[in-house]
Amino acid sequence: MGLRFIFMLTRNDRTVEDASKQLQTALKLGVRHIGFKDIGLPTDQLTALNAAIKAGGATSYLEVVSLDRDSEIVSARAATEIGVDVLLGGTRVDDVLPVIAGTDIQYCPFPGRIMGHPSVLEGSIEEIVESAKALAGREGVHGLDLLAYRSKEDVPALMRAVCAAVSKPVYIAGSIDTPEQIAVVKAVGAAGFTIGTAALDGKYPAQEDGVPGQLAAIIRDVAALNNHISPFHKRNLTNAFQRFSDTWTPKIAGQVNGMQIKLAKFEGELSWRFHKKEDELFFVHKGRLLMKFRDRDEIVEAGEFIIVPHGVEHCPVALDDTCDVMLLEPGTTPNTGTAADARRIAERGQV
Repeated sequence: MGLRFIFMLTRNDRTVEDASKQLQTALKLGVRHIGFKDIGLPTDQLTALNAAIKAGGATSYLEVVSLDRDSEIVSARAATEIGVDVLLGGTRVDDVLPVIAGTDIQYCPFPGRIMGHPSVLEGSIEEIVESAKALAGREGVHGLDLLAYRSKEDVPALMRAVCAAVSKPVYIAGSIDTPEQIAVVKAVGAAGFTIGTAALDGKYPAQEDGVPGQLAAIIRDVAALNNHISPFHKRNLTNAFQRFSDTWTPKIAGQVNGMQIKLAKFEGELSWRFHKKEDELFFVHKGRLLMKFRDRDEIVEAGEFIIVPHGVEHCPVALDDTCDVMLLEPGTTPNTGTAADARRIAERGQV
């Protein structure tokens, strides 16, 4: 699983009044993990917000910021009534677990001592790690919500120590607002992180203003860390075919899973052949291709393609001088199939 970005519809530990509006912005940009706090809006509005998150195909998170036992129990009950997917935060595991028992809610409490509002994490790294280990060992606890960036300790060292000490997912919270912080979160082995106030207040470095620009920048940076950025750009077939002139020597232009995209110039007639295991697709970009089969001949015009299944004998013929053909076939496919042809090549160039 790649690093998970959880967009919190919150500012200073409170759900914002325009949460519904910000939610639609997030969903439009493809954010798939969205949360809110248990304070800031009445329960009926939080329920509607949760329903909208799920209707948009996202996972919903409720983070508890209650500081006393009774309030935390009320928050846990609210989580069950609202129907969130994940319950973040809180410290009173013994009181919360019976409330959410029998539901599908995943529970990720705070390790360490949580004080004040907005919340801060107190205690030494050693104390927080011990708390994390004790919580992660409880049945019904699915992960941890580590308020690392609200701690006075060495934050990278704290995150690394907690992630190393437990086998369950650790989500990092607490005033993350730079790509460098996110990179550290990824490096220490955390499962994800939350950002709320920073994005809503425009603190994250972004090329465009407003919440859409903030979210787009965060999504881009997370995608880069997860190696989800495509290195490929569009290709122009005409330009690619102009880069070589030799015939019957397919050039590799790209690969899709185990299938290679090859470009070849056909001239004249190739010998009869078949492929024992590989199917082939012939797409004619320029010229006309005659594909001979044992039962028929088919003329493939520019802009058309034909599929030749494995085991089927065939004989390609270029009808108009040189025919430019794009092939889609497994990388193991020999260019002359089973035929003993002098034009067989062992290695294919790139284009």
